Amino acid sequence: MKMDGIRGRLTANRPLSDLTWLRVGGPADYLFQPADTDDLALFLSQLDPDVTVFPMGVGSNLIVRDGGLRAVVIRLGRGFNSIEIEGDCVVAGAAALDAHVARKAADAGLDLTFLRTIPGSIGGAVRMNAGCYGSYLADVFVSAVMVTRAGEIREITAADLAFQYRQSELPEGAVLVSARLRAGAGEPAELHARMAAQLETRDRTQPTKDRSAGSTFRNPAGFSSTGKADDVHDLKAWKVIDDAGMRGAMRGGAQMSEKHSNFLINRGGATAADLEGLGEDVRKKVYASSGLTLVWEIMRVGEPQPD
Repeated sequence: MKMDGIRGRLTANRPLSDLTWLRVGGPADYLFQPADTDDLALFLSQLDPDVTVFPMGVGSNLIVRDGGLRAVVIRLGRGFNSIEIEGDCVVAGAAALDAHVARKAADAGLDLTFLRTIPGSIGGAVRMNAGCYGSYLADVFVSAVMVTRAGEIREITAADLAFQYRQSELPEGAVLVSARLRAGAGEPAELHARMAAQLETRDRTQPTKDRSAGSTFRNPAGFSSTGKADDVHDLKAWKVIDDAGMRGAMRGGAQMSEKHSNFLINRGGATAADLEGLGEDVRKKVYASSGLTLVWEIMRVGEPQPD
């Protein structure tokens, strides 16, 4: 692949397993790590329009299948992890970790504490409308800057993204490079204390020392007395998984955590096929048990390993 004037790093046939929290997956056709936003725009403007582009964060919510990914993977690095305070707003690069953004905001007396225990980076949080403790990224989102698949740098608003539960409508192949978030005020000491309590609760109830990718399935929607879907999501995925008898279930090196049954973990030596296959086993058992269809929260991409 020939590119003119590119300053970032382009690597062919790059394995992706070491870039995901679950440590599984085959290679991407190419991995591009741009130097900055202009470099990314130049690269995408020269890339064949028929080539698939897959933006990848820190791999915290991702299974790459064993056969790899027929795409150019874009991974943002140090040139995209700045965190700046501007009045009541935080402007964060897409590669800035959610936890770092929450801490720096708290230092400035701004409340983004819900981000503290969300794994991953701001780009992924915007893309998936990440949330915790009843707050969602959409609640604080002001605008973002993205580079389109054609290499245009554009500012977008919440209306452009059409946020929904655990998803947004980012254009295909577009790469988020920064986001502006507006936060409420708070006392720094109180905000840091709240985050410390959140971490303690997380470590007590979730398998934070195991290889996982966070919550495996979305919480199912409840239903009101009128039969309409209820967006409060009062049903919990872990509860219906438990009721189906799948806490601790295993396939190969993959297991549904004994500590929190909505966490899929790599016990050692798991393949992507083990992990995804176990997740599908859980979905079938839950459907048979309750009639509910669990929806994956972990993104699965790429091709299976050929037989």
